[in-house]
Amino acid sequence: MYAAVRRYEGVVDPAEAGRLVAEGFVPLVRQVPGFVAYYWIDAGNGVMLSTSVFQDRSGAEESIERAARFVRDNLAAHLPNPPQVTAGDVVASA
Repeated sequence: MYAAVRRYEGVVDPAEAGRLVAEGFVPLVRQVPGFVAYYWIDAGNGVMLSTSVFQDRSGAEESIERAARFVRDNLAAHLPNPPQVTAGDVVASA
């Protein structure tokens, strides 16, 4: 498995960002081949994280591209700063 984590700082309206992600992005990411799981996390203090898990690297990379387009087109007002993106092989899970 392969995972991608995106950290967004300076989130203006976490509740609205969460609603938009749930209604708009989640259906898009579920369509990516190899999809396993997706989580959108409110870490508090204007920080939100997303975690995407896929069967392989190509799925995770596709999710990163789809996320960038979705944020640009739908969330720019709520997520004013570019995310910190970290991706890699899942080496342990439960």
